[in-house]
Amino acid sequence: MVTEAKRTIEINPITRIEGHGKVTIQLNEAGDVDSARFHVTQFRGFEKFCEGRVFWEMPVITPRICGICPVSHHLGSAKACDAILGVNIPPAAKMLRELMHMGQYIQSHAMHFFYLASPDLLFGFDADPAKRNVIGLIAENPDLATKAVKLRSFGQGIIKKLAGKKVHPNHAIPGGVNSCLSIADRDEILGQIDWAIAQAQLALELLKGYYNQHSIEIRRFANFSTGYMGMVDKKNNLKLYDGNLRLIDRKGIVLEEQFDPAKYLDIINEHVEDWSYLKFPFYKPLGYPAGIYRTGPLARLNVATGISTPLANKELKSFKKLAERNGMVEGSMYYHYARLIELLYAIEWTRELLENEVVCSNDIQVTSKVFNEQGIGFIEAPRGALFHHYWVDKSGKVLKVNLIVATGHNNFAMNQAVYEVAKDFIKKAKVTEGILNRVEAAIRCYDPCLSCSTHALGQMPFSIRITSPNGELIKEMSQ
Repeated sequence: MVTEAKRTIEINPITRIEGHGKVTIQLNEAGDVDSARFHVTQFRGFEKFCEGRVFWEMPVITPRICGICPVSHHLGSAKACDAILGVNIPPAAKMLRELMHMGQYIQSHAMHFFYLASPDLLFGFDADPAKRNVIGLIAENPDLATKAVKLRSFGQGIIKKLAGKKVHPNHAIPGGVNSCLSIADRDEILGQIDWAIAQAQLALELLKGYYNQHSIEIRRFANFSTGYMGMVDKKNNLKLYDGNLRLIDRKGIVLEEQFDPAKYLDIINEHVEDWSYLKFPFYKPLGYPAGIYRTGPLARLNVATGISTPLANKELKSFKKLAERNGMVEGSMYYHYARLIELLYAIEWTRELLENEVVCSNDIQVTSKVFNEQGIGFIEAPRGALFHHYWVDKSGKVLKVNLIVATGHNNFAMNQAVYEVAKDFIKKAKVTEGILNRVEAAIRCYDPCLSCSTHALGQMPFSIRITSPNGELIKEMSQ
């Protein structure tokens, strides 16, 4: 038995995620896990330095929050600006925004599964780290790797056709969009849809095969109960651009049905811990931590009763059969399954948008002389619910900004996932690289985007630790 005093295991940095974070795991005297935390160590501060800008610049400024999901911020910001103007944008403009949104889903979900998640699944958690990465995937299965790159490129190509470039787009503007879709570009995208659907289905079959072979571990891996929140249409089908919120508690009881996202402050509050720059949103009526919920692919499929496209809806029915307690699918590893179902939906919905003749209309903008005091834009980013809320003065100058970003909603869940996996696998202080990779994989299930989400209140303590060559702490200074 291990008899030494309490010790700390640190994983720093966490690999194959967007942004910078670390994990600390505290062991008790027996060498078992006492506690575990996921620390987000970077700070961006976009809420603060947007103050003083004019609101119509925000759809161009806020995509710089992140190079992985700039479209989400671009569109969420544009929707907030529409609300400031008090306008409903033309149907063609809405369709073009949603088309770009689908391009973002395709490229983001494809990138996460093939580049970040699949090395663990294809090579195993205990494989050599030198092989367990996207380079190893290319060497082991070049055909699969090529299809992965092309599928992501397909999504990026949609964004580029609308916005002129793949990253940090300039397409959505307050009141609509700034350019039309040509018939030639529409037809070119349509010509690739069948191929893209086939690749999404290939990924689904690959993943389901892995799940069937490792069903016990998959069900057990970071499996815990929370609430779930996601966007739905009036029939409670999955929606990603426009819709209302549905929120279910950890017992499967519907807490909010068809809730207007513009009233989010009535139901969402944020808790702050001094060891992370990432806040902890929670359902206000239940308080913290009882009101913790999850967002993103797993949450969206748990709250949705259907999907409006046929292939994805068929997959959803199979997915729902995995439900255990309370009628929900709760294991963190099932985020990957849900993500691929959304990928399939995004491709199918892209086709439906493009087959509507309105999508090539040149009626794409409206104007207004009204400046409302505030505007709220809500959208389902690939990683979860995204709120942009701006307060402005009569000249249109931004006075205050509040962003609740997708990854933030899952902060508590990621910490819980880290603890559950560490507790299950670390015994008597025996730790292998494969075990630590499983802890990281618990975070990767949520596909966190830490650059987007670090907007904490107050000041996180700053510390400097000086250690000897053998790791002994010599001096620690903090402020």
